[in-house]
Amino acid sequence: MFTNGLEFLAIPAFIGGVLLLYKGSDILVDGTVKTAVQLGVSALIISVLLVGFGTSAPEFAISVGAAVQNNIDSAGISLGNIIGSCIANLLLVLGIASIIKPIKIKGGIIKREVPIMIVATIILLIWAYFGLLDRSYHIIGGVSFLVLFTVFVGFFVYCAKKERFNNKKYNSGKTWKNIILIMLGIVGVVIGSYLLIESAVTIANILSIPTFIIAISMVAIGTSLPELVVSAMAAYKGESDVAVGNVLGSNVFNILLILGFAALFIPLNAAESIDNILILSGISLLMIPICFTGNIISRKEGVLMLIIYAIFIWYIIPK
Repeated sequence: MFTNGLEFLAIPAFIGGVLLLYKGSDILVDGTVKTAVQLGVSALIISVLLVGFGTSAPEFAISVGAAVQNNIDSAGISLGNIIGSCIANLLLVLGIASIIKPIKIKGGIIKREVPIMIVATIILLIWAYFGLLDRSYHIIGGVSFLVLFTVFVGFFVYCAKKERFNNKKYNSGKTWKNIILIMLGIVGVVIGSYLLIESAVTIANILSIPTFIIAISMVAIGTSLPELVVSAMAAYKGESDVAVGNVLGSNVFNILLILGFAALFIPLNAAESIDNILILSGISLLMIPICFTGNIISRKEGVLMLIIYAIFIWYIIPK
């Protein structure tokens, strides 16, 4: 897209893509949450399923979009974006949110949401180690991820039915308006993701930086903006279920749904990125002691998470 003298448009397009992703996701989340509340579903279920899905829309558009385009950089963008986004969700998003206001962790999150997120991450590590997302096995790996994702959704739908409530005081607006919000959000996300993919590839080529590095850092941070805004605002308002559930749900969506779809189209070459997947696994396991220490993510822990994220970014930048 940005060739033949148009390379100078890459950076403005990158910024425009991030802004479209942010606003599109914001509108998408607003529409999905209001629709869910009309159904009388608890805040935690909403945050894990619908908010997690809504804030993962940029990652879906980026990674699956890159896989569908199937160019030489597709695997690097698809996998790098997901790994980087999951790491940014856990360290950057929760770190900033907990600094704004310490996040209280409820027992249900520790017993259900955290273990599910960790299991999904470990499955990614195992699949990558055995090459089930590479070469001739990538379709098998993709299908298995989608099957696991279906089980995940089915489990939370079951949980939603058990935790239904009736909140008539909440003004969730008219259904048709919420549906329009969802549609507008999807359009914004799709257009924004296209601009982000094209500009990221151009920037990588200009700077002679591997596309995987661009995807795992710049693109990942850009696509994590919806999670950051949602969790930061939720923490400020004291909505810990939304602040944490949004991140944990988003990571499960990223790994099982998005990588599952992407793997149907192209080999993801995950074995070549086993070191970064190991880092993601270690950071996911770090959530256990953080959540168990007084059932709260304190400001000190938030600062520590940001320091770890800064070290990770330093580690991946070519020396």
